Amino acid sequence: MIGRQVDYWLTVYRRTWRGSVFTSFVLPMFYVLAMGVLLGGFIDESAEMEGAPTYLAYIAPGLVAAHAMTIATGEVMWPVLGMLKWHKTYFGMIATPLRVSDIVAAHFCFVLFRIMLTCGVFLAVLSLFGIFDSIGGVLAAFLAQLLIGMAFATPLYGYSAGLTHEAGFAVVYRIVLVPLFLFSGAFFPVSNLPVGLEQLAMLTPLWHGVDLTRMLTLGSVDPTMLLLHVAYLGALVAVGWWWSVRRLSKRLVS
Repeated sequence: MIGRQVDYWLTVYRRTWRGSVFTSFVLPMFYVLAMGVLLGGFIDESAEMEGAPTYLAYIAPGLVAAHAMTIATGEVMWPVLGMLKWHKTYFGMIATPLRVSDIVAAHFCFVLFRIMLTCGVFLAVLSLFGIFDSIGGVLAAFLAQLLIGMAFATPLYGYSAGLTHEAGFAVVYRIVLVPLFLFSGAFFPVSNLPVGLEQLAMLTPLWHGVDLTRMLTLGSVDPTMLLLHVAYLGALVAVGWWWSVRRLSKRLVS
């Protein structure tokens, strides 16, 4: 059933890819150049950077993980509400033999495609800076981005499927996504935060994603932490997927 929706999602991407080029490929590199290269040149290499030899090597994995979060969330917020409220594509889909679970799965496959493309290019360009430990670590980090992105996409899809107005997205950006981007270890170690905030940061999915990506790209893998990160993010994906199907079913079937 998912295969029957391939043509639709290919058509969507053919019509929209030009509008996503800047945010998907150009903007992330601006962050790398501004924060990692220019600002990083003023940071003492003896500073505590969790094993990274330079600030660029420290910040790059965090930016990749944050980019996976950004791409994934962008594909399951306004697009989902639009398919329910404005152009009602989902209602047309459910009028066919497709099940709600098929519709959700196909949308998530498209999200995975977007994460694969953007994070794959991002990692490939970053590798030219010579900051990664090994090719194997980069490939493992690439796979980790899929898990990170889906850990955000699945619960936010469920959230979007229950909304009736787009004002709810501003709340998500202001109190969830922006604070996570700034305070989940992408730009500085969370150990620099006050004790309470440090522990709060370590409970967030982006911190797990950043730490997972960093240990893979730097070649400093802690097996226990690796399993913890994968289990945490995987659990979010499983619960979020279930919730997404449940919430969309209420909108389309009930």
